[in-house]
Amino acid sequence: MHIRSATFQLSAPDLASCPDSELPEFALIGRSNVGKSSLINLLAGGSGGGGKKKDLAKVSATPGHTRLINFFSMDGKWNLVDLPGYGFTQAGKGERDRFQQRISEYMTGRENLACVLVLIDSRHAPQAIDLDFVQWLSVEAGVPYALVFTKTDLSKPNRVKENIELFTAEVEAWGREIPAVFTSSAKTRLGRPELLEFIEHTLKNATH
Repeated sequence: MHIRSATFQLSAPDLASCPDSELPEFALIGRSNVGKSSLINLLAGGSGGGGKKKDLAKVSATPGHTRLINFFSMDGKWNLVDLPGYGFTQAGKGERDRFQQRISEYMTGRENLACVLVLIDSRHAPQAIDLDFVQWLSVEAGVPYALVFTKTDLSKPNRVKENIELFTAEVEAWGREIPAVFTSSAKTRLGRPELLEFIEHTLKNATH
């Protein structure tokens, strides 16, 4: 898959405000500061990985920067959706709860959602907040998803491999099949071809 056109579409505060579209959507979510914006730019071909295209998403050093559901049109054929990060945010508990409610409503109510890409920081052993979210996604919501382990350039390969194995072992312990697993680095562009191939394959299956 080659991305020729990647454009910001709109930001929506909730499911009801999301664009009326039948295009398949791939949503990105993860803990705040896990590298969502960098991955969006990497997939689109922006400078997230040293590319020459203009960045789509703003990379912020402040966790909890994304507070809306942001839609990006990819070649006019599918949408990439940036969801608010779960976990740390400067907002109070009430606003955090509203964030989570919006995320839940989008994931369970968006009919054209093809897959959720759950971003996990590869530098760390499995974190309860990530495991809890993936368990909800897999066991309760029943939403198709894949795991993307980010920032692989910041750890030794053996450490990354170990953390991934520990995480997927937890998924197996729930009696669930391990989803597709990817590793990525915005700096080295690792994972871009594999993720785009996965998206292309998912799109083809969705049309049959």
